Amino acid sequence: MTTFGMFVKAPEPGRVKTRLAASIGSVKAAGLYRAFLSDLIERFRRTGDRRVLAYSPNDDVTRDIFGQYSLDDYELWPQTDSDLGTRMLMFFEAFGPEPIVLIGSDSPTLPANFPTLAFNMLQHHDVVLGPATDGGLYLIGLNQQRRAWPIFEDIDWSTARVLDQVMRRLIDLDARVETLPPWYDIDDPTDLAFLRGHLAASSVSEFSKASFDAPATRAALEFLPPLDVLTGEC
Repeated sequence: MTTFGMFVKAPEPGRVKTRLAASIGSVKAAGLYRAFLSDLIERFRRTGDRRVLAYSPNDDVTRDIFGQYSLDDYELWPQTDSDLGTRMLMFFEAFGPEPIVLIGSDSPTLPANFPTLAFNMLQHHDVVLGPATDGGLYLIGLNQQRRAWPIFEDIDWSTARVLDQVMRRLIDLDARVETLPPWYDIDDPTDLAFLRGHLAASSVSEFSKASFDAPATRAALEFLPPLDVLTGEC
């Protein structure tokens, strides 16, 4: 038995993609994040034996939004109003004792097989990490026999120090750790330019086509200005 989880937020202007919103506006940023959700939720709809959308904020409107996304393929679990480390710890404690893989929702091109690879790695490892290219993490997989470990405490979440701090903690705990290939999140205009290029390249790459499909994200990008307009470059 395995559980796949995804941390998601209500796709409302002013609540999501705030760094991007400074360049493209909060409405377009929310629309882009809505596209990320659509692609990711569809891509992983059959991943794991059990699937959970961990939503925020914890209110009826947000629950209804993700109820429509889930189509009964995902369970819904409300995140608490606390820091990211506490929320992740509570998620891992809520589902078990099976291995759990948790991802965020900022990587719309995350390959379909990465969570499955993580589940396979957890058969012989305590923890699997997906390193993000910005120094953070896009995935954490945990063998629930080790869920009491203090992995989530005193970490500078949402900074470039996350991966280094978590790895040092796991080394101190003598954990059996495996890592997936690095992947990227979308947080700022430069990330957006990379995403555009990656999606353009994937349209002619058989390997990429087999790894992910992001039709909603492609469509949303059509309504955004090019990088030089976003950054003021000439």
